[in-house]
Amino acid sequence: MSHLTSPGPLRDIPAADHALGLGVPGYAHPLVAPTEWAELARPGTPVDWAVLSVGRGPGSRRDPHWLTAVARLRAAGVRVLGHLDARCGTRPFGELVSDADHFLDWYRVDGFLLDRCPADRPGLAEVRRTVTMLRALLGGGHVVLGQGTHPYPEYMEIAEQLVTFRGAWPDYRWSQVAEWTAGYPPERFCHLVHGVPRPHLEEALRIARWQGAGTIYFTDRTHHPGQRISATAPWEALPGYWDDIVSRIGPRVME
Repeated sequence: MSHLTSPGPLRDIPAADHALGLGVPGYAHPLVAPTEWAELARPGTPVDWAVLSVGRGPGSRRDPHWLTAVARLRAAGVRVLGHLDARCGTRPFGELVSDADHFLDWYRVDGFLLDRCPADRPGLAEVRRTVTMLRALLGGGHVVLGQGTHPYPEYMEIAEQLVTFRGAWPDYRWSQVAEWTAGYPPERFCHLVHGVPRPHLEEALRIARWQGAGTIYFTDRTHHPGQRISATAPWEALPGYWDDIVSRIGPRVME
């Protein structure tokens, strides 16, 4: 069950008893980040899902290096999600259908992350239409809505999981969870947080549990000062404390 938080840094948060898994937003190309992709396929690594993104989509053609990385993940029991950019509701439906088809044809993904998805009530109908299409193509599958904030509650009925926080550690420490989330189990929610210092890793894990998130990704990586801000920059390499966070969460139990 999720819980309301009080404003301010949460230093004395009581521990919750539910398990956590990792939701990996996606790394750089396997030739650039071979260690990252190999680590995700290591037996027992508690990964709920990993995102495949080739330029915020499936790319222009099948890439054999991505195909090999995906095959290793699936052999390790890791769910692979294709990255679909909804562009805050401005992406044409036909483009999303085309990208989804390519992900399935080229990489046989297990589901999709519908990123930059609308979160307000007016956007609900179009998101429902899109997710209905994705489920038809998948024959089921796993759909995550990557809104990065608490959306209108009825979005909860559309997808398996919502990303209800995506952002920087200072904002996460002061974040609050929407009251309506208390009616759903932790596995329905995901938090993605960058810039988490190693000394605050345990605090971040306690915040996630207390707020009722079942899937998380914390990293000490962040945007590079003086460089053009990139939405993907914090997620393109392993956190410096990767082994530490894996050991704190515990081994993944195969279903």
